[in-house]
Amino acid sequence: MIVAESSEFHSPGPGDFDFPPLFGEGTFFTKPILIIVLGTIAVGAFFYFAARRSTLVPGRLQFSGEAVYGFIRDGVARDTIGREGIKYVPYLVTLFGFIAVLNISGIIPVLQLPATSKIAIPLVLAIISWVIYNYVGIKRQGFGGYFKNMMFPPGVPKAIYPLLAPLEFFSTFLVRPVTLTLRLTFNMFAGHLVLLLTILGGEYLLFEYQGVAGIAAGSLSILFSIVLTFFEAFVQLLQAYVFVLLSAIYIGGALTHEH
Repeated sequence: MIVAESSEFHSPGPGDFDFPPLFGEGTFFTKPILIIVLGTIAVGAFFYFAARRSTLVPGRLQFSGEAVYGFIRDGVARDTIGREGIKYVPYLVTLFGFIAVLNISGIIPVLQLPATSKIAIPLVLAIISWVIYNYVGIKRQGFGGYFKNMMFPPGVPKAIYPLLAPLEFFSTFLVRPVTLTLRLTFNMFAGHLVLLLTILGGEYLLFEYQGVAGIAAGSLSILFSIVLTFFEAFVQLLQAYVFVLLSAIYIGGALTHEH
């Protein structure tokens, strides 16, 4: 016989992403800021120690650092920007490492929050990429030439320019940073919310909802959350890659005359 639950289950929601100051009211140091600080230290320390004692036959740490660097250099910068892409590899590698660490923090015990689920963080990163690709475009083509080639690309019938020009301007200066921001934020927010639901729901069914059905459903939910955690790790790394890839594509496009 199944006994009714002893307490009501409250599903997770946006409120679970709000955190009070860690050191009392009036301070600004919250859990997301702590994760940003730890993530910055982790990325800096990883690449510092990976490159500190470089040898011809790399050790594990050096091999890992070179693997990340080589992946971004060959798979992102060179493929999307071309030969000039090597100049932007340090930024792209740092960007990838930083986003990946802040994303992965969502499945690390104790931290258990993807800091990039807070929209301010992806927004700042998107603005940095926005500044870089517009800066290199203006520097390469000149202020007037950059806007001309962006809004009035050659080879397009002039009759289309009245429609195309504002769309290109709107896309370059607003849509790109907004989509970069929202894509990362919503993926991290939704993924973490689903993880919370499966874990907390499974825990509730196991310990609060008595009976065979509750134990079976709760166990299934917990097992599913484990599988989902590995899938979420894949998505977290994928979203870091997508953010960096799009940033590189925008930089590459700004360096050419045809957008």
